[in-house]
Amino acid sequence: MDITVTRAMLGDSVADATGLSRHDAVQIGERMFELIGEALMRGETVKLSGFGTLDVRSRAERIGRNPRTGEEHRIAPHHTVVLIPSARLREALEPRPSRAKAQK
Repeated sequence: MDITVTRAMLGDSVADATGLSRHDAVQIGERMFELIGEALMRGETVKLSGFGTLDVRSRAERIGRNPRTGEEHRIAPHHTVVLIPSARLREALEPRPSRAKAQK
C-alpha cells in the first residue's frame, strides 16, 4: 500500500474512463481542486457524495514536544482541513473476512 496516486495519474484515469483528451481531463481536475480550495478558504464545508466531507477546523495553541530531545515548544493556533469519510468509504476500507473464516 505504498503507492502514491498523483494528479497526473488521476488525469490519465479520467481520460481513459471518459474518452476525453488527457489535457481536458487534467484541466477539469485542476479546476475542481481550485474550486474546493476556494470554498475551504472561505470557511465553507465541501461535501463529496460517496467520498466524504472536507471541513475547516480551528486548532488552539498548545505545547508540543520534540520527540528526539523532549524539548517543549509552542505550537501556534491555526486552521486545518479534516476529511470525514463517508459511510461508503469507511465500509470500503474495512478489511473483508476471508472465505475460510466465513465458512467456519
